[in-house]
Amino acid sequence: MDLQEQLKKLFPDHQPLPEEKTEPEPISVQLQKEPLICKYEKRKGAATTLIEGYEGSEAELKILAKELKTFLGVGGSVKDHVIIVQGDYRDKIMQKLKEKGFKVKRVGG
Repeated sequence: MDLQEQLKKLFPDHQPLPEEKTEPEPISVQLQKEPLICKYEKRKGAATTLIEGYEGSEAELKILAKELKTFLGVGGSVKDHVIIVQGDYRDKIMQKLKEKGFKVKRVGG
């Protein structure tokens, strides 16, 4: 028995309102003049990829980080205006950022 059936038994005279479908506004990420810096670093023996130099707001940075982490299927975080991705994914990250219209610069290795 699903929720709708249970509600009909409790409130037989109630007529549900038609549901309005609203699409959320897509949140865009601001493009910038300076290139993003994509570099590799080892932290406590684990490989990490850092993306620095984003000029937009913290909220936009978190959106960009979530998109990258979802695309790669890995974990990560945003700290001090730097995106930290677990693993060495510089090539894939740079390709994805270029597709989104960012300029990207590879640093180290």
